[in-house]
Amino acid sequence: MDFITAVVLAAGKGLRMKSSLPKVLHPLLNRSMLAYVLQAARESGAREQIVVTGYEGQMVRAAVEALPGAADCRFATQEPQLGTGHALQTAMPGVNSACDCLLVLCGDTPLLSAATLSAFLRHFAASGAAAALLSCILPEPYGYGRVIRGENGELLGIVEEKDATAAQKAIREINSGIYCFAPGPLRQALAMLTNDNAQGEYYLTDTIAALRRQGWPLEAVCLADAAEITGINDRVQLSAAGQLMQRRINQAWMLAGVTIIDPGSAYIDADVSIGADTVIEPQTYIRAGSSIGCGCRIGVGTEIAASRLGNGVYTRHAIIDESEIGDNCQIGPFTRIRPGSKLAANVKAGHFVELKKAEIGAGSKIPHLSYVGDAIIGSGVNIGCGSITCNYDGKHKYSTVIGDDAFIGSNTNFVAPVYVGARAVIGAGSTITGDVPDDALAIARAKQVNKLDYNLRKK
Repeated sequence: MDFITAVVLAAGKGLRMKSSLPKVLHPLLNRSMLAYVLQAARESGAREQIVVTGYEGQMVRAAVEALPGAADCRFATQEPQLGTGHALQTAMPGVNSACDCLLVLCGDTPLLSAATLSAFLRHFAASGAAAALLSCILPEPYGYGRVIRGENGELLGIVEEKDATAAQKAIREINSGIYCFAPGPLRQALAMLTNDNAQGEYYLTDTIAALRRQGWPLEAVCLADAAEITGINDRVQLSAAGQLMQRRINQAWMLAGVTIIDPGSAYIDADVSIGADTVIEPQTYIRAGSSIGCGCRIGVGTEIAASRLGNGVYTRHAIIDESEIGDNCQIGPFTRIRPGSKLAANVKAGHFVELKKAEIGAGSKIPHLSYVGDAIIGSGVNIGCGSITCNYDGKHKYSTVIGDDAFIGSNTNFVAPVYVGARAVIGAGSTITGDVPDDALAIARAKQVNKLDYNLRKK
């Protein structure tokens, strides 16, 4: 097969979701169900994808266009929605004339893997069939179309649940809704579809019977792992799929050399990278867009989002958001690093420290109870307990700059904009409102006054 086109059916509302959001856009580990399906299609060899939209079609289109690889996606609008056969009829005018294999997918099957699709496509190519479908055996097949086979196991057709007889409902082999078609025979079969059924819809499944009547060879490939083709129809199923997806991701990282102490309480999105010999402790969240180096220890209660951590980083009870953390940094416990922060190697941001848009030089320490925002801190700086940058005057943000090897006494306030030179020393309890030269000692606090016998006079 030289040119594979994937048609993804994504027109339905998903009434059982009880949501204004189209079903295929509901997220699974920070990505929509539809995004997983499109990625699997691309990785299996589809050179173009056609997404059939309907309910909130503009919203679905905008979501797809924001995805990587969206340049290969085209769209067809199904209005009104008259069944799966009608959806494919809507898509067919947009299929490239060079297409020699049409892969039909459902937008609500996010667990479907590229490996399964690749094997399915190879089987179809080797079979010489006009159509092939993926099936599986379910212990409780209620709600699915049943696969009807002949005495020799040949595929005869598919019957939907609402149109099935009692004997047909007893069949446990179900249709997944995933097909491969040869485009020529498919066009002929689609032209023959009718809506003479209980739903008054044009069923894509009826193309199988139509192709058989015309004498075309057909294939049904039974998949061992039924979970892969499970469609998501409500939030209970969405949650179960999320748990399965998370197990897959965690197992893959463990096989790649990452230790996850309790895989049931480590939540790792699909779009992350983690280096070997890193340890992930319980109750951790690693969000999409994050990169973690080798030999790190991501401690209990850590949440990392869209951030890059170097090698040997140790975190505990920390929130790190859209920031860069250098090698061998120590973060936490109870530390928040807000967007735009950049820590060089061997930095310590300790107990109850908050950083915001702060650049911290190598080897500097902010051990506890400090806020550093809109600041550039040099290397080898020690910032004492309780020190803060006063960076906001109610209208504008201003910067604090502290030079290399400065020593900041406890409970210091920097009223920005302010510059502190290299190797300067700031006395504890100071409120610094002006620049401090290199090597200088700055003390900015009221003179202590002792009132003798004050309490005796008061009594």
